[in-house]
Amino acid sequence: MNTHRYIGVGLLGLTLAAHAADRHSINDGWRFQRGDPQGYSEQLQYDVRPDIKQSADGKVADARPDEAEKVQRPVEGLLKPWILASGNAFMADPSKRTPRPATDPTVSPPLLRADFNDAGWRAVTLPHDWAIEGPFLATGPYGGMGRLQTWGPAWYRKKLDIPARDKGKSIFLDIDGAMSYASVWLNGRLVGGWPYGYNSFRLDLTPYVTPGGVNQLAIRLDNPAESARWYPGAGLYRNVWLTVADPVHVAHWGAVVRTPQVSREAAQVELAVTVDNDGKDAAALEVSTQLYALGDDGKRTGAAVATLPVQRMSVAAGASATVNAAARMTNPRLWGPLPQQRPHRYVAVTTVSRNGKPIDTQETPFGIRSLRFDANEGLFVNGEKIMINGVNNHHDLGALGAAFNVRAAERQLQILQEMGANAVRMSHNPPAPELLELTDRMGILVLDEVFDSWERKKTPLDFHLIFPDWHEQDLRAMLRRDRNHPSIILWSAGNEVGEQYTGEAGAAISKRLLSIAREEDPTRPVTNAMNYAKSDFPLPATLDVISLNYQGAGIRSLPGQFPNFHQKFPDKMILSTESASALSSRGEYQFPVPGVSSAPVRPGVGGDPKRQQVSAYELFAADFGSSADRSWAAQDQNPYVAGEFVWTGFDYLGEPTPYYGARSSYSGIIDLAGFPKDRYYLYQARWRPELPLAHLLPHWTWPERVGEVTPVHLFTSGDEAELFVNGKSQGRKKKAPYEYRLRWDYVVYEPGEISVVAYKNGKEWARDSVKTAQAAAVLEAKADRSTIAADGQDLSFITVRVADANGVTAPRSDQRIRFTVEGAGELVATDNGDPTNLESFKSSERAAFNGLVLAIVRAKPGQRGAITVRASAPGLREAEVQLRSK
Repeated sequence: MNTHRYIGVGLLGLTLAAHAADRHSINDGWRFQRGDPQGYSEQLQYDVRPDIKQSADGKVADARPDEAEKVQRPVEGLLKPWILASGNAFMADPSKRTPRPATDPTVSPPLLRADFNDAGWRAVTLPHDWAIEGPFLATGPYGGMGRLQTWGPAWYRKKLDIPARDKGKSIFLDIDGAMSYASVWLNGRLVGGWPYGYNSFRLDLTPYVTPGGVNQLAIRLDNPAESARWYPGAGLYRNVWLTVADPVHVAHWGAVVRTPQVSREAAQVELAVTVDNDGKDAAALEVSTQLYALGDDGKRTGAAVATLPVQRMSVAAGASATVNAAARMTNPRLWGPLPQQRPHRYVAVTTVSRNGKPIDTQETPFGIRSLRFDANEGLFVNGEKIMINGVNNHHDLGALGAAFNVRAAERQLQILQEMGANAVRMSHNPPAPELLELTDRMGILVLDEVFDSWERKKTPLDFHLIFPDWHEQDLRAMLRRDRNHPSIILWSAGNEVGEQYTGEAGAAISKRLLSIAREEDPTRPVTNAMNYAKSDFPLPATLDVISLNYQGAGIRSLPGQFPNFHQKFPDKMILSTESASALSSRGEYQFPVPGVSSAPVRPGVGGDPKRQQVSAYELFAADFGSSADRSWAAQDQNPYVAGEFVWTGFDYLGEPTPYYGARSSYSGIIDLAGFPKDRYYLYQARWRPELPLAHLLPHWTWPERVGEVTPVHLFTSGDEAELFVNGKSQGRKKKAPYEYRLRWDYVVYEPGEISVVAYKNGKEWARDSVKTAQAAAVLEAKADRSTIAADGQDLSFITVRVADANGVTAPRSDQRIRFTVEGAGELVATDNGDPTNLESFKSSERAAFNGLVLAIVRAKPGQRGAITVRASAPGLREAEVQLRSK
């Protein structure tokens, strides 16, 4: 056997309908304050943390994780027993659950009380990342976490409106993400919490609520320093919801859709629904479900396409029960990735009734598709081979930080799809749920990942501190929340974990995690991304899919490992979960240019330590990585490899290899502002071979290089090309086997124009040209969208380009540009993509970086009408963009 087949699943979502639980956003009206009241911090800790003996900042990204430090913990005075009880629903063995202490903790700071005066606190709207405003920390060991302070306690307060009519109902707080070590208090009492900052969680407020009275909610977060290798963000950075339901209701994440039999002619749709009874009496219920098709906008279209048999059930007081139903659909519209397939979806509308009266309704969108993982041929979706052309992305949204915004995430995905990407790996944590709704709708494959560390640490205060107590709860929580998304094809239980090094002990942990994953979701394989484990190590044998970070193509002096793993595991698909890790700064070309296809960044050879910039010739990489060219050669020489997830799609805050004095990474194909680097077109040429493409580099404005050798490279989907300098041919070149660019290494610079004609199969395919720019003279501005919603969340991203009088981009311009916004909008942030720029993203002024700068604008909540955005700089003609909010 060399094939694993997995079929099924859809997208879980709760949409309000008649008789549904009342789930509404409570993102507005919060008060925020950093720091604890004096004298209370020690009593408010979740647990004792180890002392930080040495910073991990600047540690080599693929360094071997260390053994956890032993910490002497006191028995009393910590919140851990109350917080641990919040995860009991995710512990399969009741004997391992943590009983909640019979009494409340003794700590009671004044800010928990409803009469506490928080008028001096800051008014904020969620999602909120308090750290992104800065200031940046120019000195100290903080590059790994983005040179932004994300650590230290912070509080959020809000009064909840819970009317008297809700007496007797079940009331829940749903938090999509809180960074981190959240403790939640209502009316002065500790409800519970959740330490891991990336998971969503629910807390039952019912025992603490006073319907019709004052209900004061207070949430404390305490993100540690040295808790991440990248920028984790800070605060209540995802959506927060209040859910009011009948005591008998569909459980949290309690609907599961699976499709065990799929063809284009028919599909078997199975639905399992778990119902909780929080009441005092047993409940006799009926559960009915109808299936509808969804349009591209996510709304129902037409009549029901199928009806599942009505299920009758009895749920004891204080218990839960599950019913199962199934229906056969003919000629189903299948979900599949763009551009080869279409992401069709359906919705299961489930109604729970008691004594003939509906008491809860849940809408569960889903997709129908089949997956096959073939060891020799790779991934098949709905019977069609799909090469995984994927990227890794961290969770920050550039200048917006970690605060999730649907439009900002959608923009990132659109830019990636235009490049030809069809997959995203959620590195290295569960994403915002809305991001998975986007990947479902947009037809993008997903590798969903939960942990960056297990019991061994990468930074002194990372997840390893809570892994022994929380790995089961966190893994099950991710799986239950996300298992219905059709875009997810593969689970990952870890990334480059230290247990690769610990033989059978590490393999035992892997087995335990994979067993949990298979219990929750038997429809998908489970993997673990490995950068060290070799084919004869114990850990790889535990995995369903072999996922290799870099070592497939070879790390440093080690040869590529694809053949060894394929020989050892002939029945398992192999995937490059991290490929390349090429580094560059957009528009920063350095000389001389070595005649190699891949090289590590070194002073004077790809890197400028003084300016902390990396050459944009796209030949240079992290020491453990390689250029795209070398990575592709390894894949093409081993065609059984199912594809890749490039490190990374976008630059991200933190982990700025190789210059830890910077704020953001250099590994993105796209810079932090969302401007494509030259590498974007290299990937586009490979991933969209049908697109006529020719992209020349570098720019051609080098007054100091007249008469000097200035190499010219071409990224093209053609197979040969001829280069011209001011009309004079520099020769016609053809791509050799395992060659992915064309290069003219001995071109002598002279001002004017370079141009190229690319050919494919002997016929002209595409053209490109680059002209020498004159003095900067004008600003040109363009908005990605000119009409935005007046909801305070929708955004317009405005690119400003510095050009000469003829409209040629001034590629080395660094003029300081000022933004003003008039009318119904406001400026949210600015950026320029420069990894070394330590100016606050909130600044309305920013220097252009190699000719480009970005402004992010939103409509003021509830205000409709015209928005005028102006960009100005001394000595340059200003630019203006007209937007409209609706």
